[in-house]
Amino acid sequence: MTLEGKVALVTGAASGIGRRIAEVYAQHGAAVAIADLNLDGASATAREIEAAGGKAIGVKMDVTSEDDVELGVAEVVRRFGKVDILVSNAGIQIVKPVEEFAYDEWKKMLAIHLDGAFLTTRACLKDMYARGQGGAILYMGSVHSHEASKLKAPYVAAKHGLLGLARVVAKEGGPKGVRANVICPGFVRTPLVEKQIPEQAKTFGISEEDVVRTIMLKDTVDTEFTTVDDVANLALFLAAFETNALTGQSITVSHGWHMQ
Repeated sequence: MTLEGKVALVTGAASGIGRRIAEVYAQHGAAVAIADLNLDGASATAREIEAAGGKAIGVKMDVTSEDDVELGVAEVVRRFGKVDILVSNAGIQIVKPVEEFAYDEWKKMLAIHLDGAFLTTRACLKDMYARGQGGAILYMGSVHSHEASKLKAPYVAAKHGLLGLARVVAKEGGPKGVRANVICPGFVRTPLVEKQIPEQAKTFGISEEDVVRTIMLKDTVDTEFTTVDDVANLALFLAAFETNALTGQSITVSHGWHMQ
């Protein structure tokens, strides 16, 4: 489970799941680029990783901007010499019924989750293919890559779309040693999820405790939230697994919420 000598680019890594993946990667030897719309947060995270003995830089990146992504990946290659691992993690959440979604909100959700995955993949593949040493691309999907929930039409649509993108990248990249997989977490108690609890309580007319108990954790085997460490450890395993024996797959980490 070593990433010694590897360079990882993690998007949306100034906080939450992305930050924890970056920290774990650094602890296992990778040089990590913390890519985030919030450059101050990305730089602060990078400094903390370096203070703990790791190697990291902060990179400003709006994953919906073609120029931002191309320039950001070029900066990582300039600073670290390559990109071996991409974790496409940047994401947001907006919850409301389909009939209340503004078209701009729909487009924003798909742009961040799906367009961002495409743009970062394309930029990193160019480096991976040029060097001829392969690589790993991990997409942050969700149990909602397989299941649907009320109030999350664009999120569910985008997360389903990541499965298709990963499978195409796996087929195209396989002969060149590039693997692509999707991590599908259950509910992780990050600020993204915390924000949903009062929103869903208001929409469904129930308490916040009931949102957690009867919606978020209802189908788990132990009524436990998935943790950032659960997800980061899976991301480490997939990045360090260096053969095409494991590619084009979606791996669910959800305390049994979704089983396949």
